[in-house]
Parts: sequence; structure tokens; C-alpha cells
Amino acid sequence: MAETALTAPLRSPLAQVADRLAAATRTSGGAIRLAELPFLAQLNVRLDAKGAAAAAVGLALDLPLPLQPNTVVRAGELTALWLGPDEWLLVGPPGSERDLESRIREAAGEEPVSVIDVSAQRTTLLVTGPRAHDLLAHGCPLDLHPRAFGAGHCAQTTLGRAQVVLVSRDEPRAGFWVLVRSTFAGYLADWLLDAATEYV
Repeated sequence: MAETALTAPLRSPLAQVADRLAAATRTSGGAIRLAELPFLAQLNVRLDAKGAAAAAVGLALDLPLPLQPNTVVRAGELTALWLGPDEWLLVGPPGSERDLESRIREAAGEEPVSVIDVSAQRTTLLVTGPRAHDLLAHGCPLDLHPRAFGAGHCAQTTLGRAQVVLVSRDEPRAGFWVLVRSTFAGYLADWLLDAATEYV
């Protein structure tokens, strides 16, 4: 029987380069680590940041929505990224999309809220290691020095001409998440691998 879209196993956008990412990590001597974090739940949430729904959603998720521009709040397996004055990206473990959406809608009640599952829209690249800042600085216009873009910050920017959401992780030596549209993921992985050649 032929596989259909409903029965075929999930295939990540970067499955074809996983071996190359792992090889670059091995040969860099620990300077760079590149890996895909596939299938993370990603929900775009829009609501009035000053309304009752924002506080209610934060309580329901046990994760207050960040109100400072370009900041990140993390609690357990959930991460909320500030994308705009009334817009956030909620990132959670794979398969949690429906549960998170249900909790958000229930908490918001009658308040206006928009919750869109964008999990299939992007994949996530993990970039860590002592040279992670240097690697990303090759193609990102932001000042990535920890004083300017330290732990707990995020930004919508470009990397190697691809639009990304860049997240500076909050754990020690945790590096960066690079959230990129699935259609550009292969291109960006190739760009990162090429830029990393001086460290491998």
C-alpha cells in the first residue's frame, strides 16, 4: 500500500543534511555544534498585552508572556518569544500544539485572541559552542556580543540573507536557536556549514 501524507512518517526539513551537521560538529573539536531540533510545537499568539487575556494565558501556561521587546521567557519545556507589542511565538515540545492551543483559548475566554499553529512553517537549528557568536556574526547584521544580545533575547533578523528568528538561550553555554522557514532550511544549513569551515 502506498504511503499518503497521513500515513507517511514525519520527515524533518533537514533530514538530508543531519549527517553533515554532525560531521561538522565532530571535526570542529568542540568549537561549533550544529544540530536540528525538529518538530517543535510553535504557536503564533496575538492578543492585547494589557488586557485580561494576557494575564490569564500566562497563568494557564505557567509562563508569563514577555512584555519587553525582543525578550524571551522560559518555564520548563515552554518558551515564549516577544515578536511585537501584541504578538508572541510560543515554542513547546513536539506534539504539544493542540494542548497548548486549547489551554490558551480556554484561558482567554471571551477576550479576543488569535492562536495559529505554525509548527510546520519553521524548523529550528541549534548553534552552540565557543565560536557560535563568531559563526553567526558572519551573516547576521545584529551585534551578537553578549552585552548587546545576551541570554534571554530574541530578534527577527536575517542570517545569510534568510529571514530567521534568532534566540539567545538562557542556560550557560546553551548557544542559539535559529528558527527558519522550512523552505529556506536547507539553504541556511548549507550556509552555516560553509561558514563553519574555518573552525573544522
